[in-house]
Order: sequence, then C-alpha cells, then structure tokens
Amino acid sequence: MKVIFGADAIRPPLTGVGRYAWELAKRLPGISGVDEIRYLQDYRVGSALPELPGGNGMEPMRRMRRALLRSEVVVETYRIVSAFRQSRALKSFDGYVYHGPNFYLPRCHLPCISTFHDLSIYKWSACHPTERVRYMQKELPLVLKRASQLIAVSEFTRREVIEFFGWPSDRIRTVPLAASSEFRPRTSVETQSILGQYALAHGAYAFYAGSIEPRKNVDVLLSAYEKLPEAIRLRWPLVLAGYAGWGSATTHARIDAGARAGWVKYLGFVPDGHLPTLFSGSRLFCFPSLYEGFGLPVLEAMASGVPVVCSNAASLPEVAGDACGQVDPADVDGLCTQLSQALDDESWRSLAIARGLERAALFSWDRTATATVEVYRAAGSL
Repeated sequence: MKVIFGADAIRPPLTGVGRYAWELAKRLPGISGVDEIRYLQDYRVGSALPELPGGNGMEPMRRMRRALLRSEVVVETYRIVSAFRQSRALKSFDGYVYHGPNFYLPRCHLPCISTFHDLSIYKWSACHPTERVRYMQKELPLVLKRASQLIAVSEFTRREVIEFFGWPSDRIRTVPLAASSEFRPRTSVETQSILGQYALAHGAYAFYAGSIEPRKNVDVLLSAYEKLPEAIRLRWPLVLAGYAGWGSATTHARIDAGARAGWVKYLGFVPDGHLPTLFSGSRLFCFPSLYEGFGLPVLEAMASGVPVVCSNAASLPEVAGDACGQVDPADVDGLCTQLSQALDDESWRSLAIARGLERAALFSWDRTATATVEVYRAAGSL
C-alpha cells in the first residue's frame, strides 16, 4: 500500500489535531502493509517525515495568522487557493490513498480518508469565531463528497457524523487517540526544574490545560473553585495553561481577580515540552468542557498519574471510563464537591490514580496507527 498523508496540521502548538497528525506521521512508515508513505505539506508532496516545529519562535507568526483569519476575504481566498494548490500537488500521483487527518480533503482522483474530530462547528457554532464556522461549513460537505472512508476519534463522534449527515455506518470507523509516552508519573525531583520556572511546587496546585474559550467552560470551573474554602484554594491554587482563545475577555477578567486574591495562576501558552511535567506535577487535573470530540487532556492526565475531575458531556465519559470524577458541566455545586474530594480525600485520590493509569494503558498510538491503516485498506478496496 502507498499512502500520502496530509501534514499541514503539524505546526505549533501540537495540541489536538496537530498532536494526532504528528503521532501518526511518525508511526505509519513502520506499520505492516505500508510500503511507501509521502507527506503533503505546504502544497508539496515529499518523502521526508515533517520536522516537529518549535513552539516559542512561532508565536508571533501564529498571532499574525489569527489576525488575518478574521478577514472574510482572506479566509475565502485561502480556502479556494489552498484547495487548488493541493489538488495540483496530488495530480501526478497514482496508486496511493490519501489521508487528510484534519477534516479537509482536496479534490483528488485517489481514494481519500478524512478524520473527523468533532462536529462542534455545527453543534456549538456559537463557540467558534464566525470566520471559522463559515470556512468549515463550506468545506465539510465537500469532504463528504470526496471521502471513500471516514475516521472518527471516538464512538460519540462517529454516531454524531452518522446521524447529522446521514453517512453510511459501514464507511466510518472509530479509531481513538492516545497519550504520548512523555505523559507519565514523575517524582518531585524530576519536576523541580521545570516547575521552578513557573514558581510552582510538586503536588501543590490543581491544573487545567486548554484554550480559554467558551466551549471549554472555564467560567464554571472558576465559579466552582471559588466556592471551595479559602484555606483549600490558597493551599492548592488553580493553575491554567493555554492560549487566550476567542470570546475570553470576561473569563480573563475573572482569572485576573482570582490571581490577585492568590488562588489562580494563569501561565498562558507553555511550550509543548513543559506540558507533561506540568501535568505530572499537579495534584489534580480539571476539565469541565461542554463538548469534546475526544478529550485528549483527560487521557494525558490519567497517564501522568494524576486524579481527574471532568464533565460528563459528549465523548468525555467514553475516555474517562470509571477512572475520573464526572459531573454535569453546568453544575457548579457538584463540580465544587468533586474538586474538594479530589484535592483532600486521600482514599479517593489513590483509587483514582490507580484506575487512571489502568485506563490510560488501554490506549496507545501504535494501536491507533495500526487501526488507521486498516481504514486505508478499506478505502483502497472500494
């Protein structure tokens, strides 16, 4: 089998789709049955594995890109030109299958596979910038016309795609994600150097990682944390890491107020290499998201040997199993109770850590890559 893999998502920061693309790109050449793999990146098809980009130096470029993408004219021009250039790059290749790991598929004569990560652009469109909604709602119907097979990252997402689009159930398979090997338990000695850069101590903070945006439900997390007794909040402050996303001005005002009171610390963007240590150095991981297609941070926290409290919404119960404290994402009091238990109840914590490590071990990127190649075979046989 010969494969062309879309590698444009491999760019900093490697969260979500970018992490998925990178982990697959590394492993696909070693999977039995893959005789040749090439990568489509920046409108060129090459044989070399894309380099993993650094994060900090790319931040000014990322800000400029986000600013440009607020323009409807820029977004529409990019959509048309990008599709044309990718189609032209693929035109001379025969006998391959093409995989777009980030939803999109160019017009192509090859059997094509697209990975759907969620349907938030339809289900939670109010939680996305207007330009992104417009772009994706134009592109996804084209993807469905071009795809031979689809991959869903969770059974929840698979069911949503089938129900929302009327997609044939035998042409979409669930292939779950995994936590990278960097996410593992660490001792206080191992975390000291990196945590020291953020003035943090091992086991002395609750942690949230993700963009600060409406869909992530950070306001409910702040409200629940604020309800904890002051002594607990000050002993184990809430540390948040992630970009200041869309629609987050009010949330950041609350974060600033909590920081002045001494129970919140906002780190902003942190390098990918620091995240595993921030996970494993925390006392608790909190993830009250309203909607996730998979919810990779929950899995990364469990693999890090950290108790998890998350919402029971969308795909998160599928990932968390019985290993995490779960609560309705709108239930501030319920979340407060779960946070209190996860911070202060040593019996509950020990059980959650053990169950979380067992749960995380059920997922691996090697299994993800092997199952992905099975989908390639199915697409190539159509």
